[in-house]
Amino acid sequence: MKKSLLSFLLFIITFLSAQQPVQIAFLSDVHFQDLYGQFSDHDFKGIINPKTGKPTILRTMDSQLHSTRIFNENYFAFIKALDDIAARGIKIVAMPGDFSDDGQAYNLRGLHRILEDYHQKFGINFYLTTGNHDPVGPFRKDAGKDDFLGNDGNPLGIYSKENIGKISNQIITKDIAESGYLEILDELKDFGFYPKKEDLFWSTPFHEASVQDYSFEKALNFAEYQKRMYEVSNGFSVPDLSYVVEPVKDVWMIAIDGNTYIPKNINANPYDASNYKGASIGYNNVLTNKKHLIDWVKKIAEEAKKNHKILIAFTHYPMIDFNDDATDEIKDLLGDKKWQLERVPEETVAKVFADAGLQIHFAGHMHINDTGIRKFGDKMLVNVQVPSLAAYLPAYKILTINSAEKFQVQTVVLNDVPHFDDLFPLYKKEYEALKKNANKTFWNKDILKTRSYHDFMIFHLKELVRLRMIPNDWPKDLIEKTEKISGEDLLFLSLNLNEIEAKKYLKQREINSKSFRNWTFEDLLLDLYKFQSADELAKMDIPKSRLQQYKTLEKLFESNQSQDPFIIQLKSVFQILSLLSNSDPSDHFEIDLQKQTLNRIED
Repeated sequence: MKKSLLSFLLFIITFLSAQQPVQIAFLSDVHFQDLYGQFSDHDFKGIINPKTGKPTILRTMDSQLHSTRIFNENYFAFIKALDDIAARGIKIVAMPGDFSDDGQAYNLRGLHRILEDYHQKFGINFYLTTGNHDPVGPFRKDAGKDDFLGNDGNPLGIYSKENIGKISNQIITKDIAESGYLEILDELKDFGFYPKKEDLFWSTPFHEASVQDYSFEKALNFAEYQKRMYEVSNGFSVPDLSYVVEPVKDVWMIAIDGNTYIPKNINANPYDASNYKGASIGYNNVLTNKKHLIDWVKKIAEEAKKNHKILIAFTHYPMIDFNDDATDEIKDLLGDKKWQLERVPEETVAKVFADAGLQIHFAGHMHINDTGIRKFGDKMLVNVQVPSLAAYLPAYKILTINSAEKFQVQTVVLNDVPHFDDLFPLYKKEYEALKKNANKTFWNKDILKTRSYHDFMIFHLKELVRLRMIPNDWPKDLIEKTEKISGEDLLFLSLNLNEIEAKKYLKQREINSKSFRNWTFEDLLLDLYKFQSADELAKMDIPKSRLQQYKTLEKLFESNQSQDPFIIQLKSVFQILSLLSNSDPSDHFEIDLQKQTLNRIED
């Protein structure tokens, strides 16, 4: 009796464990920089932080507030995200590129140490793919930064060799050079780039192994650097670190190396690291100079289907327009060289990879939260944009595989991050030094009063918009005309009526114009960037009353037929806002491949 009961219980336990859904966490654009790293050839360990007593290697706040990412506090956010993932019991973490900030040796060592620590403590397996910051080019390149923080509060230059930096106060170390593929593979091969014995399957675009005759030894042989080269242009061979892996039974993860480094001068040395264009454009260049990936993806998708494997793709670059189909409006208003429009993938990209058999794809690169979907007959491709931990809105994604047809995607926002304010005393020293330079534009030191990582990142976005986005992207005449405009002014402009008629119109529709005075056009632009960055999650950070007022203005400007150039510009702004704020679900949703639908899940 006891024996039969024990057998029954073992059957139930086995059955339930077999039904457990597989979960994969996606951490993109970590841009890891080791605050507490060391150089192998220099004794500089950073400047002493009076709050912690630790020597710290950090970049200036001024550089952070002019960049689309922060360089320092994301260190603490990365640890917080890993702790959260470990607490949830998730054992698979995919990192779709820009896992480092320019692939310097000391940062790669620091990242390796942390990933290995979480693997040993919690059994988490990490699978990386490359982004345009790791590597910055296909081969190692001397480099450095002018914006580290020195002990006196002024910028400190750290360079890999002399005579390449602008700052006289400098440190020379080979560990700040931008690593190439070879160095990244050597340091991080344990995290997906090489097969592991426990992997059930592993292969590359240059490896003809099938599921039936797979062996770890064969896969290990094909993982070597020299066996992972392709000709990007006639006479120019560069590495490709793409791979497919089966970390758990019946789930294949295909890590596509979307970096396409094209030579600038076809008559120059193929091994000259400076003779290659950057890879930030993404898949548009894959279609022209890395076509072998398309054939490989098709082959892997067919193999997955034949062997009843669930295929999940991840790369650094998006495969679908990430502007919620507002790209044409943005282009008309700002021009095709603004708002990072050169990074928008052509529509052909989605069709090519959908035709190749991809259905679910996770991407990074843009530091935004977004979901894109494209359907081509009976084929559908879903592109999930994973936010960055180094930008607003800091978050990561969890994919739950419930079946071969149904998947859940959940966005986990990092609102509170321990130690995010540890570096604030050092920034105060920087600000005091900055004040002595009358020619500099000051950053707003109120950022040092923020009480949470969430608020810190909103403040970063606000300063980024003020210091970089508005001056660089927006028409000067539009900014000048809207400098002192309130929401109420915009309301009257949207009506295209004289004052008497406008007041009569508003009264009839019970619209209180005075309630629109609480915000300005500058606030509107910041909210626009919030929606671009956080999608539907931006609504948490915008007053509900203002959101409703935006909807009113969207409708009024849409029906405004004025040919005044200024009104046409404002009309475009609200069309863009409307598209960015009314998009496919991107917080918590279900992907149903059979019905070809995305279904929002209300928490």
